[in-house]
Amino acid sequence: MSSTVTQAGARRRGILCVLGAAAVFGMAAACVKALHGEIPVPQVMLCRNLFAIPALLPLLLRAPEGLGALRTRHPRAHAERLFWGLIGMAGAFYGYAHLPLATATALGFTMPLFLTLIAVLFMGERLRWRRGLAVALGFCGVLVVVRPGGGAGLDLLAAGGVLLGAVGWAMAMVTIRRMGDAGESGVAIVMWFALSAAVVAGVLAVPLWVAPSGTQWALLAGCGVVSALGQVLMTAAYRSGEATLLAPFEYSGILWTALLGAVVWAEVPDAAAFAGIALLVGSGIYIWYREVQLGIRR
Repeated sequence: MSSTVTQAGARRRGILCVLGAAAVFGMAAACVKALHGEIPVPQVMLCRNLFAIPALLPLLLRAPEGLGALRTRHPRAHAERLFWGLIGMAGAFYGYAHLPLATATALGFTMPLFLTLIAVLFMGERLRWRRGLAVALGFCGVLVVVRPGGGAGLDLLAAGGVLLGAVGWAMAMVTIRRMGDAGESGVAIVMWFALSAAVVAGVLAVPLWVAPSGTQWALLAGCGVVSALGQVLMTAAYRSGEATLLAPFEYSGILWTALLGAVVWAEVPDAAAFAGIALLVGSGIYIWYREVQLGIRR
């Protein structure tokens, strides 16, 4: 009985971490959009990671091993996580700068769908028909929000970049899960990505460098700090939870980005977009309820 309660509690904690991360990443997306594409993407990526590192240091120092927490036996896995994470970050940042915030977020929500497919095909996770139906409805919600071919006049390059970024984030999450299964600490996963991503993005940013204004520096710093918090929450969730359970809860981020887009940029979703959001949120709530109930019964 105690193991059943522990499992159900772990699932609830994982879900809460994903919900919190989705809200935080929504704020980071707003910071990037507020730059209006005036800062090159590699430079934004560099600043995002540089400002994230100080925010992550207390997490490292609180670890029982201290700086020793950075010792790793999985350098190849960290390199893979870096590669896919940079693709995901670049695609998302470019999309935030050139698409309406809610639209870019909706396109990014193909990531959990890619993640679910990868988890089932390559990680041996089971996809029960109810959960599969809920994920399918969530995908329908994404289509309703985006309405491909509906005359929305989207920047196709930006839309394609976000979709490629979604694949990158899905692969990054799979890599994080494998490192967690192998015993790698969340501190090591987060810190090594921030450090290595800053180095790679810095090399790419040098020839494209643009001197930011004071406001732009503040936005870049805000993106880094809140992204650090979101990354900690997301890493904690995926190190211990089933990908097919947690992925749909990232859909909650569209509520935050839709609100920010409406308040700051007057990007008010129409009735069809609200219907799509309802499908996304409804599918996530159903999956949470169904999985918790099944966990208690088991």
